[in-house]
Amino acid sequence: MQVTLPRKLTTRLLRTLEIELKVRQSRMKNQILRMLTGTLAFLASGVALADELNMRVGVTDISRQVYDLHMTIFYICVAIGVVVFSVLFWSVFQHRKSKGAVAATFHDSTKLELAWTIVPTLILIVMAIPATQVLVAMYDTGGEDMNIEVRGYQWKWQYKYLDEDYNNSFSFFSNLATPKSQIVNRSAKTDTYLLEVDEHLRIPINRKVRFLVTSEDVIHAWWVPDFGIKRDAVPGMLNELWAIVEEPGIYRGQCTELCGKDHGFMPIVVEAMPEAEFDAWYATKVTSEVVRQESMSKTFTHDELMVQGEVIYGTYCSSCHMANGEGVPPVFPAIAKSPVALGPRDDHLSLVINGVSGSAMQAFGKQLDAVQLASVVHYQRHAFGNDVGDISQPQDVINLSNGQ
Repeated sequence: MQVTLPRKLTTRLLRTLEIELKVRQSRMKNQILRMLTGTLAFLASGVALADELNMRVGVTDISRQVYDLHMTIFYICVAIGVVVFSVLFWSVFQHRKSKGAVAATFHDSTKLELAWTIVPTLILIVMAIPATQVLVAMYDTGGEDMNIEVRGYQWKWQYKYLDEDYNNSFSFFSNLATPKSQIVNRSAKTDTYLLEVDEHLRIPINRKVRFLVTSEDVIHAWWVPDFGIKRDAVPGMLNELWAIVEEPGIYRGQCTELCGKDHGFMPIVVEAMPEAEFDAWYATKVTSEVVRQESMSKTFTHDELMVQGEVIYGTYCSSCHMANGEGVPPVFPAIAKSPVALGPRDDHLSLVINGVSGSAMQAFGKQLDAVQLASVVHYQRHAFGNDVGDISQPQDVINLSNGQ
C-alpha cells in the first residue's frame, strides 16, 4: 500500500531538511575554522618558542655571520632528516609482511656503499666552506681601533684600557652588584638578577675593539652572547676576540667556565656608547687615574680611611668574612678579635697583599691599589670591636711591597 504525503507537508519536510543541512554545514565550517585557527596558533607559538630558544642574532657582523651559518647547517640537517626518514618510512610501509614482501638475500652493494660515503663527504665539504670563512673572520683581530685587556679573577673581571704602546691607561674591577637580599630570597629578583655589576665595561660604537683575554688564577671564560664570540681566560695565556658594535646599548654575559664556588656570580656587562660620549668618558677616566696616582703619596685621616675601607671591605671581603666580621670558621676566619687584626700592622698588610697559599685567602696586591689596601686593612683593625690604635697609609703599603 503506497502512502502519498500532501504537497505542503512534503515541501515543509524538504525545507526543514535543507535548513538542517545548512546548519550542519555551517557548524562543520566553524569547526574546521576553529581547528585551522588552533593549528595556526599552535604553529605560531611553536615558531615563537623556537625563536626564543634559538641562537641570538646578536649586534655585530660576526654574530650575524655565526647565526646565518647556524641556520644554514640547521636547514641542511633538516633536509637530510626528511630524506632519510622518508626513505625509512616508505621502506617499512612498502615492504611490510602483509603485502607478502620477502627480504633480499644480498649482503653488500658496492654502488650503495660508495654512494653513502661520497654523498656525506660532499655535504661536509659544502658545510665546511662557509664555516671556515666565518672562523677566519672571527680570528681576524687586526686593524683594531683600541685594545682592552680582560683578566679573570675569582670571582670578578678586571678591565685594562691599553694605549697604543699597550701600556695601561687605566683599569678597574667589575664586581657583581646584585643585592644580597635577592640572592638569599629576601626580596624579589629583578630581570637582571646576577647580571648586574658595579661598573660597566664601556666601548665605543662603530670602532673595532680588540679584547685580550687572560686569567690571574684559574680558567674562566668571557662570553657576551650578543657579540657571537666566546674565549677562555687561561692563566699565562692571551686569547683574542674582537667586536664592532653598531648600536648603543647594554649587553650582558657571564663566565662560562666552571671556576669555583662563586662561578655563577661573575657577570659581564658591556655598555656600547656613541663615539663622542665614549671619548668624553675616556678622557674623564684618564684624568681620574692621574688624580688617583697622585693620591698614593697623600696622608689620610682615620675617618677618611674608615669610610673608604668600609666600601672596599663590603665589595671584596664581606662575602667570605661576613658583613659583621664574624666569618665562617674554619674556612673563612673571623676578622673580629682575630690575632691578625690585633697583631702587627705589617703582618696584616702582608697577608692581604700576598694572600695565603693553599687557602681561600686571595692575594689582593694586584687587585687593589695602595690607597684601597691601606684603607681596608685600617678598617679591619678598627671595626668589629677591634681598636689597635695604629694607622695604615698608602706609603706603608708601597714600602712593604718594595721590601722596605
